[in-house]
Amino acid sequence: MNSTPARALDGVSSTPSEVWTFLTNHAHVLICIAKDPEIRLRDVANLVGITERAVQKIVLELQTAGILIKQRVGRRNRYEIQWDRPLRHPIESHRSVGDLIDLVIEGQQVSG
Repeated sequence: MNSTPARALDGVSSTPSEVWTFLTNHAHVLICIAKDPEIRLRDVANLVGITERAVQKIVLELQTAGILIKQRVGRRNRYEIQWDRPLRHPIESHRSVGDLIDLVIEGQQVSG
């Protein structure tokens, strides 16, 4: 096993078990799709750092929850986010999916 400390996202040395983020992979996938509604799931997987299969599962869960709508456009998929859907946990259920996305990508260009 490698005992060399990993470099955390904030630049502070840490062990691999100490590297974590505030947002879930579901949020990361949603943010990638908000930035580019026609993004390939393979590219989402690379950006988030998870497998394409994991991204497919997350997208299906987001569709089932009514947060994403998938549309086939030629040979590609286009995703439409339901911005007004409430966040799922009781602590943040007074906020919408759009509020979360706006918080994270404020000031960045959003497609759609």
